[in-house]
Amino acid sequence: MTIEQEKRVVERMIRLYCRKYEKNQTLCSACKALLDYAHLRLSRCKYGDAKPTCRLCPIHCYRPDRRKQMQQVMRYAGPRMLMYYPKDALMHLWSELMNGRNRCSY
Repeated sequence: MTIEQEKRVVERMIRLYCRKYEKNQTLCSACKALLDYAHLRLSRCKYGDAKPTCRLCPIHCYRPDRRKQMQQVMRYAGPRMLMYYPKDALMHLWSELMNGRNRCSY
C-alpha cells in the first residue's frame, strides 16, 4: 500500500471508532488530534511506499501515549472495517500478508 492509501485506512479507522464506539457525529478533538498525528507520522515514514503495516513494522514511530490510543482504535475498528470498508480492509490484510513474507528484507 502507498502512504496515501495507509492514510486513508487510518482515517477511516479513526472515524469509525469515533462514530461507533464513542457515539460522536463528527470527529471529537481527541480523535482529530490522533488523526493529525498519524498522518504526520505516515508522511515522515522512512520506508515510504514500501512501508509495512504498523503491526509488522520494526520501528514504532508513535509516542507511547499515541501508540496506546491507536491500538485501542485498531482493536475496535479493525474487525469492523470488513463490514464498513471491505475493499480497504482486504487491501490492508493483503499488504500485511505480503510484507510478512518479505519481513527479512527490512
